[in-house]
Amino acid sequence: MGALSHIRVLDLSRVLAGPWATQILGDLGAEIIKIEKPGEGDETRHFGPPFLKNQNGAKADATYFLSANRNKKSVAIDLANPEGAGLVKRLARRAHVVVENFKTGSLAKYGLDYKSLSAENPALIYCSLTGFGHSGPYKDKAGYDYLVQGMAGLMSITGQPDGAPGAEPMKVGVAVSDLLTGLYTTIAILAAVVHQGRTGEGQEIDMALFDCQTAALANQASNYLAGRMVPTRLGNAHPNIVPYQVFATADGFLILAVANDAQFRRFAKAAGIEHLAEDARFKTNADRVHHRETLIPLLQPVFAARKTADWIALLEAANVPCGPINRVDQVFADPQAIARGLTISMAHATGPLDLVASPLKLAKTPPDYRLPPPLLGEHTDEVLREVLELEENVVRSLREKSVIA
Repeated sequence: MGALSHIRVLDLSRVLAGPWATQILGDLGAEIIKIEKPGEGDETRHFGPPFLKNQNGAKADATYFLSANRNKKSVAIDLANPEGAGLVKRLARRAHVVVENFKTGSLAKYGLDYKSLSAENPALIYCSLTGFGHSGPYKDKAGYDYLVQGMAGLMSITGQPDGAPGAEPMKVGVAVSDLLTGLYTTIAILAAVVHQGRTGEGQEIDMALFDCQTAALANQASNYLAGRMVPTRLGNAHPNIVPYQVFATADGFLILAVANDAQFRRFAKAAGIEHLAEDARFKTNADRVHHRETLIPLLQPVFAARKTADWIALLEAANVPCGPINRVDQVFADPQAIARGLTISMAHATGPLDLVASPLKLAKTPPDYRLPPPLLGEHTDEVLREVLELEENVVRSLREKSVIA
């Protein structure tokens, strides 16, 4: 029994932020009913290549979809059809949580907005995810991860510094604004579930990618708000810690993460440059940050003299934080990833399927992998019969009228 096995979530979201949140809830035991548009489904089913292949070799879902949609039941309902919207409304009466990421106000025309649904189910938790939230001058603006990475400041601090080769604002290699919003959304929903359990009261949750990405600027935001320092792009360097960056070695690259003065002294001794640790310009981290442009050129030829593996062996023996830069295939082959069980295998309609495991390690209520990412509409009949208790002839009639698929 998962920690959330008593919770039913009606998931009207698609792409990444919403599905990321509902997958986490599903991994923790919640029943997730994912509503999708007949014939099309979640956009990420088409975000490829690569694509899965059916048993007959035909193209199936994009692997992108698989990353955020396990432990869900797919129900294909046409919201634009009044009967379809009515079915979803009935499902909402039987749900603890609704999650949606439609543009602000657009679900009201189907009677699927918070005001309409909470009137019939006062205990309902209704979570909306949008680019910019339900208030402010941008509330009607479409918001995508890439736009938000730029507008919320992340790209202004990511990439090579001005004047360096390849200098330009750079996005992160995954849709990090979506993923952060998904995580914040999960936290908000769990808090609302606790309140719901205590009081029987539902509530509306208004989550915005812009808000979440801005919050996740963390120390860079404080550097500005409290220190009035506008952060800039530093490539692989850190704005507040030195040396804390990538160095080229004789055969590749190494991450050096010296986070305090004792680590710097141990690093200098292991590297045979103890005199630098005694230099007044580099004794403290504040000194090293101030004299960054002097120190880093002194270290670069030192690192270039040895191979990455040799540096790792040397520095780890001295208890200095460091590491390689792994490709994705190397990550999953790493002994640590294997020991932590970061890959799971599930039986999918197309055949055996490898997925990334949940990182949540709970001793009493661990994540449970019950359902593989569903085919479009795979559970339509099941949900309508079991949750709404519709007779077979009614389901058949709805399908003939293209209300469902």
